[in-house]
Amino acid sequence: MAHQINYNQQTGKHSFFSTKQKAWHGLGTIIEDYPTSAEAIRYAGLDYHVEKRPLFTYDTENHTVDPETELLVPEIEVPDFFATVRTDTEQVLGVVGNDYHIVQNVDAFDFFDSIIGGKDGILYETAGALSETGARIFITAKLPDYIRVGRDDLIENYLFLTASHDGYSSITAAFTPIRICCNNTLNAALKSATNSIKIRHTASAHEKLKQAHKLLGISNLLTHELEEVFNHWSKIRITDNAVKRLVQVAMAPSREVLQNLQNGREDELSATFNNMVDNVMEYNFNSETQQDATTKGTLYSCYNAVTMESKRLCKAVV
Repeated sequence: MAHQINYNQQTGKHSFFSTKQKAWHGLGTIIEDYPTSAEAIRYAGLDYHVEKRPLFTYDTENHTVDPETELLVPEIEVPDFFATVRTDTEQVLGVVGNDYHIVQNVDAFDFFDSIIGGKDGILYETAGALSETGARIFITAKLPDYIRVGRDDLIENYLFLTASHDGYSSITAAFTPIRICCNNTLNAALKSATNSIKIRHTASAHEKLKQAHKLLGISNLLTHELEEVFNHWSKIRITDNAVKRLVQVAMAPSREVLQNLQNGREDELSATFNNMVDNVMEYNFNSETQQDATTKGTLYSCYNAVTMESKRLCKAVV
């Protein structure tokens, strides 16, 4: 069963939905119209709640036996460890520590809704739960529109999010050309993902998830305005020296660094900063994604290089 789509014994349904296209495994619910987030979470069987519960064991020598069931009664609490449990089926999803914070499935859909500031507009393609317990979830969606720059620079087809409740993996959001419908396609999407971010299940997870679309560079409300600006930038030619100066100013981490640049004191710049600038320059001049003839050597190309390095640094600290 390579698809690993969760089967809910209580509902008698597989935890998966797809819009218009039937998945290769033929499971789940197929719908004709793009659903709202509230509909999508229900169609996918992800409308369950997860709790963090304390763990217990029993004393093998001085144990208590339940007189009705004749089963050992757990009496010793396991310190600093908890079980994550889905409350609809009472299945244990994983074992986690004190610092682990649950992010409910509904919060994952809220991430998509936050992109457009409302409950309608995101085009939910697929969603579902994986494993025997449904501990891992995935959601694939299309944004309502995309930004086109030059001939070939397009925002990727799908935006996806995956998370788990077993304590083994972070929340991941990224772009992918793959329409996720099972465990195999999820793994393929993770390997080919671009502009991805990872969020750990800590106390700040909810707030970071709310801001994740900004780290991914998504702002659907500004799509058309940005398209005009970017296309204007793609027509402005820029010299190599000007590229370096713009990169230095854009990546300056403090006012002190800016002042050193303005006063020509580049010998006082740190090796870390210079390496960061070199990374952007390397990407700008040599990356395959920067070779579009309609944008190469333009202000947009420089902007794109700075943006990619900034996203890489954001991912490193999330």
